[in-house]
Amino acid sequence: MWWFQQGMSFLPAALVIWSAAAFVFSFITAVLLRHVDPLVPYISDTGTTPPERCVFGIMLSISAFLGVMTMYVRYKQVEALNQEDERTIFKLNRLGFVLGLISCLGLCIVANFQKTTIIQAHVTGAVMTFGIGIIYLLLQTIISYKMQPLTHGIGIFWIRCVLLIWCAGSIISMFISSVTLYTTIPTIDMAKKLHWNPTDKGYTLHLVSTISEWSLAFSFLCFFLTYIRDFQKITLHAEVDLHSETLYDRLPGHTHIGEHSPLLAGSL
Repeated sequence: MWWFQQGMSFLPAALVIWSAAAFVFSFITAVLLRHVDPLVPYISDTGTTPPERCVFGIMLSISAFLGVMTMYVRYKQVEALNQEDERTIFKLNRLGFVLGLISCLGLCIVANFQKTTIIQAHVTGAVMTFGIGIIYLLLQTIISYKMQPLTHGIGIFWIRCVLLIWCAGSIISMFISSVTLYTTIPTIDMAKKLHWNPTDKGYTLHLVSTISEWSLAFSFLCFFLTYIRDFQKITLHAEVDLHSETLYDRLPGHTHIGEHSPLLAGSL
């Protein structure tokens, strides 16, 4: 049995691979069509112009769906392993799941509102995705610390801690460079500027900002790779609980054909 066939480990793997493919595919397409510069453009710039804009939006929307599924399974896992444990983990787990859903909602906003159309909505979605998302990563790191060594080793905690620090450093670097860039060059419509020359004012700040954004995106995704081993021990199934032998109310004098069919009972 391959590793991705064990339990629910395919979920975080699919989330990371699909999201990374969305970034890389749109980047390659935008560069080949000369819609952006090949030297580290903003991720959102690679999904601004058709045809890559449509693919970028669809793939990120699917990534948001995979994110919700992954975070839900993680939420149920922590809940099941700590039913009789301290209330702190229970509260952190519930709060983390809510923040994770907000982060996924932000990703949907980013996917459907491009930077060159409604900049306010796009920035709001980005803040929800990475700003709220990093708090989710922080809570999961704290939960990992409290759950070791009974649930998993200390190594998982340290890996998640390093990825959290990497993610935090990237978001701080991107925030400082972006704010400085937008405040020092007020005459340029930054939202619609897709091409940069090394001689342009603020070019160095632009590079720092874009590199930080790519670093933030991949450090954020790499955090979910640490879920793979945990998810290998999880299986989900749906159980059907019938309150009646038929799907309809029994009417006097009427016989319902197939009401004892084996398809009406059992578990999935």
